[in-house]
Amino acid sequence: MEEKEKDKHLFALIGKNISYSFSREYFSKKFKNLSLHNYEYINFDIQEITELPEVIAAHKNQLKGMNVTIPYKLAIFKYLDKIDKKALKIGAVNTIKITKKGKLKGYNTDVYGFENSLKPLLEPQHTHALILGTGGASKAVAYALKKIGIKYKFVSRTPGKKHTISYNDLSQKTLIKYTLIINCTPLGTHPNTNQCPTIPYQFLTPQHFLYDLIYNPAETLFLKKGKLQGATIKNGLEMLELQAEKAWKIWNSVS
Repeated sequence: MEEKEKDKHLFALIGKNISYSFSREYFSKKFKNLSLHNYEYINFDIQEITELPEVIAAHKNQLKGMNVTIPYKLAIFKYLDKIDKKALKIGAVNTIKITKKGKLKGYNTDVYGFENSLKPLLEPQHTHALILGTGGASKAVAYALKKIGIKYKFVSRTPGKKHTISYNDLSQKTLIKYTLIINCTPLGTHPNTNQCPTIPYQFLTPQHFLYDLIYNPAETLFLKKGKLQGATIKNGLEMLELQAEKAWKIWNSVS
């Protein structure tokens, strides 16, 4: 029995109030399909990031990799031994590989997932984007947009930083120019499906593309309101699947 426990490959999601976890279900199915019977994916559902070292210590002989979600994609930095250059530039980590020496190295696979799920639906008019929210996920989105060549502004309830405007600044004139709108806030996530970002939806047109990083529900109120105006819409499920597969490759790469 001890030998079996020793050989276990454990993976986990670090987050807060994450019982809904996409990652746990996704990787559990993946392990089953690949007949990886000694692989397990669990949730590290912690109320404060300061709890993390103790949680990791309790599983350190089995833990091989972790994903990071809201609200710890930025706070995780000080608990890492190394950070990938790209993740450092992005300013957010959502994937952690644990090396053979037990060191924690941070990566960002959100950029890969977002970019590759977005690009097939882009049209010539999508040259300027509004990023709703300023958390860890929004940093990955901004990095991907810059890479693609799309100019952007962040929209925040508390503007003040560079490239950031407030929701009150959003007018018809703004939306004529910014035809790509990405929701990086948790507004509209199950079970609070009656919520959505406060943008002037009446000024949306079929020229617009609304992308929501939320995947549950599949069609948020944000997307529904865009759809009513004829806008192209997409949720975050494909992004999550793509970033998960990228994380899997990182975990299985030779250090």
